[in-house]
Amino acid sequence: MVPHLITALTGPINELEQRVLDSMPAIERWFRLEWMEHTPPFYSAVDIRNAGFKLAPVDTDLYPGGWNYLTPEMLPLAVQAAQAAIEKICPEARNLLVIPENHTTRNTFYLSSVAQLQRIFHMAGLNVRVGSIDPAVKKTTTVELPHGEHVTLEPVIRTRRRLGLKDFDPCTILLNNDLAAGIPGILEDIHEQYLLPPLHAGWSVRRKSNHFHSYEEVSKRFGKLLGIDPWLINPMFGKCGEVNFAQGPGMDCLSSNVDALLTKIRRKYKEYGINEKPFVVVKADNGTSGKGIMTVRDAKDLEALGRKSRADFSKAGQEVGDLIIQEGVLTNERMNDAVAEPVVYMMDRYVVGGFYRVHAQRGVDESLNAPGSRFVPLAFAESTRLPQPGMKPGASAPNRFYMYGVIGRLAMLAASYELEATDPDAEIYD
Repeated sequence: MVPHLITALTGPINELEQRVLDSMPAIERWFRLEWMEHTPPFYSAVDIRNAGFKLAPVDTDLYPGGWNYLTPEMLPLAVQAAQAAIEKICPEARNLLVIPENHTTRNTFYLSSVAQLQRIFHMAGLNVRVGSIDPAVKKTTTVELPHGEHVTLEPVIRTRRRLGLKDFDPCTILLNNDLAAGIPGILEDIHEQYLLPPLHAGWSVRRKSNHFHSYEEVSKRFGKLLGIDPWLINPMFGKCGEVNFAQGPGMDCLSSNVDALLTKIRRKYKEYGINEKPFVVVKADNGTSGKGIMTVRDAKDLEALGRKSRADFSKAGQEVGDLIIQEGVLTNERMNDAVAEPVVYMMDRYVVGGFYRVHAQRGVDESLNAPGSRFVPLAFAESTRLPQPGMKPGASAPNRFYMYGVIGRLAMLAASYELEATDPDAEIYD
């Protein structure tokens, strides 16, 4: 089933879908050549918004949770991708250690995702155990999950050179902890084991503005390949460093950036004859799990930001100073009249599935990554890898989802560029 789109089944998105399908061999070759030059992030999830006139990623997560929302039909793809990823990194791997977020012993939704990851890698042929670096987990703790499953968390043991558990020495360590609170000492200076993703993919180092700078570059090159305006797949953005909401410093920078971006968006809307009121989204430049996201339609709205608590813009106790101002992309997708957005999941360089994030209380211009959201895997029941040429655009689920998979992979490629550019251990050649 194709999600219900408010827009008619004509217009830019359908033209884009047709262009993507017609160019499929060229697109797949282009990706193949890119992956010969660049290493994909180990896994990623991309939030995509379909405005009917524009289709763009709005966030890329390099430590995705939510694996439990993938349907059983998607698991074979995930297992195959996991096998390919591990084979590339450590073909002789026997043991895999998964390190989850801290403070999660009561968060059974998140731990259900960890259990699914454990299952995927077990089916990929590895012994998988879950090791916690949370100081509160001092002994082996088993947490019962809603569907009769359980997850066993064991305290991680650090020796001088390696990380492991009691009687368990892994070749590879998979982080599912976004390191928003900083890089703990226990994870530093590990040179004998593979640590995935690398530490500089964590939010203590990573910045969304770097990611979207890389995505802008990718979208220009991809736009040239398809002969389209890159704006149709790229959210414009600006950034401001060190904004103090309470005391005022940096608010002028924020106001002028919001104003400039709204002017650029108006120009584009006029060019394409779009009768929507443009908006921007102001959020922390480092990840905050959906916290502290503000929709702004006019620079004057920023006065309300001054009254917002700085705590709204923080995660794991880390205060936010740097902000990204991103072009707002409406979502015109619906699941039973509730606003929805697709989330595409990838492992290695493969799309392995996805779901809809659905929120009945949110508007078309608001973030859906908020308490009260539901996850509907239904629409991705058919594989994103099997487009059907000759189908009318907008009428075939595999075609629409193939297009979402292409946008997801473009964001993943941008993450690859971003990680290369910010790698502290990169070798520099003159």
